[in-house]
Amino acid sequence: MLLTISYTGQNTTELGYLLYKNPYRPQKFEFSQGNAYVFYPEVSNEKTTAALLLDIDPIDLVRGKRDSSGNSLFDYVNDRPYVSSSFMSTAIAMVFGTALTGRADSRQELSDSLLDLTAKVGMLPCRSDPGMLNKVFEPLGYEVNYEVYATDEKFPAWRESRYVNLTIRGKVRLRDLLKHIYVLIPVFDRQKHYWIGDDEVEKLLRHGEDWLPNHPEREFITGRYLKHLRPLVNMAFARLVSEDENDGDVSLDADNPEETPESKLNLNAHRLGSVVAALKSCGAKSVIDMGCGEGHLISLLAKEKQFTRITGMDVSLLALAYAGERLNLARASDSMRERITLFQSSLTYKDSRFKGYDAVCVIEVIEHLDIPRLAAFERVLFEYTRPPVVVLTTPNREYNAKFVNLDEGTLRHSDHRFEWTRAEFHKWAIHTAEKFGYKVQFSEIGDADEVLGAPTQMGVFTICE
Repeated sequence: MLLTISYTGQNTTELGYLLYKNPYRPQKFEFSQGNAYVFYPEVSNEKTTAALLLDIDPIDLVRGKRDSSGNSLFDYVNDRPYVSSSFMSTAIAMVFGTALTGRADSRQELSDSLLDLTAKVGMLPCRSDPGMLNKVFEPLGYEVNYEVYATDEKFPAWRESRYVNLTIRGKVRLRDLLKHIYVLIPVFDRQKHYWIGDDEVEKLLRHGEDWLPNHPEREFITGRYLKHLRPLVNMAFARLVSEDENDGDVSLDADNPEETPESKLNLNAHRLGSVVAALKSCGAKSVIDMGCGEGHLISLLAKEKQFTRITGMDVSLLALAYAGERLNLARASDSMRERITLFQSSLTYKDSRFKGYDAVCVIEVIEHLDIPRLAAFERVLFEYTRPPVVVLTTPNREYNAKFVNLDEGTLRHSDHRFEWTRAEFHKWAIHTAEKFGYKVQFSEIGDADEVLGAPTQMGVFTICE
């Protein structure tokens, strides 16, 4: 795998100072799965090119792998040694770490300047529409070109290969170019060779602090960089929103002064506040949050003395781990640990642990279910569990027209299976309530548009006596 960076202009040999790598001395760096080499195939006052070449040992990639399949070739036949992947990002951080920070000592003024730079990334796996390369790199100030190839010229039906040779060119600071490549290679590849944890959020925000918050494709970038791990993506968006106070899912039209958008953080606070108010109004003392995620609602309920028994359920063990950290359960008092319980389960399967609560909350969860699974969800919740009160919220699809970066028909989140209009939600809720012996009351959450309604819709189901 090969990355080249070319500097065109005057006295371009100073690229060596910016990268802290001598143009006249090739260097070798060892890392766990192979070697990295830095050399300069082109050096002159008008144009200088630095190359970073990775030589990955395919055997070392699988040596000692826990799930290795013995004599099978599956573990040994893969594209990792030959494509630009997260190994390249790791090598950039290891070899050009100082350049990533922008420190250049005696050449600091040059480091802070916009330079005519061209980067070429060979064999980049592009596991999406190649047009996304333009949508992601062009807002960063680059001219984008890429070569695509037939998977096999003898078999046209196999269509184009998912690998491209990418070239980006622009007047940018070197540190910014390196940060963009570092973050975006794994975004398009959608794979990483190491465990994804909290530190990946920190890496993303550190390398993206100057450009990611206002990027029109920040949801695409953040989701893919964090492999769509919901707790990590939510954590990253919360930090991004707190910095730029835009909506956390997609950007709104900031050019219209009459449409000042609430940030995702404020909308979420409004949503959760409405849920807590509904629970207090119905007099519930024991509550289970089905699909609790990182425990935001549970944190609010824990502050209210009215709620003496609080439970969070989620299908994701990782989300439950973050909820436990948020609630500080490991260091909580015995009484707090008795009051709050977390467990793993599924919305679509009967579980005796769901029973016995005054109220059930299903907050921004139902839209993540496949439509064919709704019937199972309805029976589990309203027939088997049958709580006195159900508080359920879901997005209002009509309001999506307010999001200028959403194409028509596109859902707000890549994991949403559907989104209902107000009429569709009302029809489903009324039918479900009548079917299982409930009545339902509706309300809207968030700044409402006269025509499109509010961004979130809520139904409060109460069992008929």
